[in-house]
Amino acid sequence: MDKSFKYSVNLSFEEIKLPAFQDILVLAKNSPHGVIGISKSFELLAPNGFEIIKIEHDKVEALLVNKRILTKISSERILKILKEKVFNFISEGEILKVDFKVIVSCVIE
Repeated sequence: MDKSFKYSVNLSFEEIKLPAFQDILVLAKNSPHGVIGISKSFELLAPNGFEIIKIEHDKVEALLVNKRILTKISSERILKILKEKVFNFISEGEILKVDFKVIVSCVIE
C-alpha cells in the first residue's frame, strides 16, 4: 500500500423499513423497473399496502400511493398536487420517492 495516500471514511447508517418508502412513489415513463415489476415487488414487501394509479402524462406513467393516505385524501386531489408541484422535476426513466404527509384538522363549534 502506498504510504503517500491518506484515507478517510465517513460512515453512517440507519434502520429502514421495507418498502424503503412510506408515502408515494412516482414512476417516470421508461422506468427500468416498470409498473409491473414495481407492483409485484411491493405486493411481496407490503401486501395490499399500496395502490397503483396509472396516469396519462408526458413524463409520468404511474403512482404507487400508500393506502393509508387514500383514506384521508382522494387520489384525484393527490394527482392534482403532484402535477403542480412534482411532475415537472422528474426525468425519463426516473423513480421519485415523495414524502406526502396529510394532516387533518377541524373546528367543532
